[in-house]
Amino acid sequence: MQMKKLSAAAIGAVLAVTGVGAYAHHSFATEFDRNRPIRLEGTVVMFEWVNPHSWIHIDVRRNGRAERWRVEGGAPSALLRRGWNRNSLPAGTDIIVEAFQARDGDTRASAAEIRLPNGRGLSLGNPQTEAVAAAARRARN
Repeated sequence: MQMKKLSAAAIGAVLAVTGVGAYAHHSFATEFDRNRPIRLEGTVVMFEWVNPHSWIHIDVRRNGRAERWRVEGGAPSALLRRGWNRNSLPAGTDIIVEAFQARDGDTRASAAEIRLPNGRGLSLGNPQTEAVAAAARRARN
């Protein structure tokens, strides 16, 4: 009987943790609008190497004023497969971001691609956003 209670408690703990993770992770369409592409040119303030998605904080000049944007990228594991590490975007790096804006109008976006001023493109390892961007390019051509 004691073993059954322990097993039930263990299963409950696993389900609770799994449920929290599933709730915290979102789909692209829930948070971002595929019909609101945006180009952001700015300077990296901070690169957060966190799960389930990395975040790049950048200062952008728009309409004559500075705005702080948070740009969602892929998970650290996806970035590692693309050659990234937690030091790949140091503060002060100028970048150009092609992204999709947050549905709620906040200064948040999901990156499809980023480029450095020298033209070098970097994939952020976010398959949902990359798929949306590829579909938009096909529709334009």
